[in-house]
Amino acid sequence: MTETTDIVALADMKQHLRVDYSDDDDAITDMLDAARRHIEAWVGPLDDFEAVPSDISEAMKQLVAHFYEVRNAAGEDVMSVIPFGVHDLIGPYRKWEF
Repeated sequence: MTETTDIVALADMKQHLRVDYSDDDDAITDMLDAARRHIEAWVGPLDDFEAVPSDISEAMKQLVAHFYEVRNAAGEDVMSVIPFGVHDLIGPYRKWEF
């Protein structure tokens, strides 16, 4: 299985988030793994791609940015859903199974 950080490197993700310290490295890596699982639920295993399309890696970045900025999906003052762009980016690769 391809490591998630081979798809989106931790350093690239931190640059995308504008994070220049290492305190959150473990949390960001966990968020990358969670984003991968979410995307794989739509498109199937990323290992099935010869090379992961840039649309999918961008969707992973957007999803991790969302996870990072909105630590709680719902709460007293927060109600948040996955950004629209994520599903727009992965939609063309979706595997439909019934």
